[in-house]
Amino acid sequence: MTSSRDLAALAALLADETRASFLLALLDGRAWTAGELARHARVAPSTTSEHLGKLVAGGLLAEERQGRHRYVRLADDRVAHLVEELAGYTDPGSRPAPRTLRAAGAASAMARGRTCYDHLAGRLGIAVTEAMTARGLLRQDTGFALTPQGVGWFGTLGLQLQPRGRRPLVRSCLDWTERKPHLAGAAGAALCRHALDSGWCVRIGSERAVKVTADGERAFAELLGIEPEILR
Repeated sequence: MTSSRDLAALAALLADETRASFLLALLDGRAWTAGELARHARVAPSTTSEHLGKLVAGGLLAEERQGRHRYVRLADDRVAHLVEELAGYTDPGSRPAPRTLRAAGAASAMARGRTCYDHLAGRLGIAVTEAMTARGLLRQDTGFALTPQGVGWFGTLGLQLQPRGRRPLVRSCLDWTERKPHLAGAAGAALCRHALDSGWCVRIGSERAVKVTADGERAFAELLGIEPEILR
């Protein structure tokens, strides 16, 4: 069983603005160098190294080394789920308004569509989740679960769903901009990967934002009945 000391230690790891900034950046599912994270959080390299050491030791980050370069990524999808869920409990009214048109555009793009570790989030993720539910592919009444029709639907896309390790086939993830659950788990990851590989979505900017292409609008309309205007 988890002790109160263990829980307090985890909370202490998250209760630092710089470390929280690192974790949010790493929700894009990619590996970052310490230098990239330092520039992102606007802190000194020595400070970055200290914080990364704590996050790696605490099991929230995994470290990779290639030659002289040190890369870090979220340890697994459970960490991503934890960070996104906690972000969903923050008060959006407490966030400062964007100071520039560029910052406002970036925030709007993130809210419209983004990746949350390895699945779709934002209005795009919610639209997909709600359309799957309306079409009887996904159930939300007793937690998230794919119906037999849902499993078959993934099959029509050429996606064979095989959960690995402790990762569930599907699960809900609270969307921090929409305040609704979107599809995560192995199925959510497979759909996100397929959308990117098929050119339905493309990454934009330097963060996690994605944009639905014209091909994507047609595909989501044909497969799930999602109106293109919702995705823009």
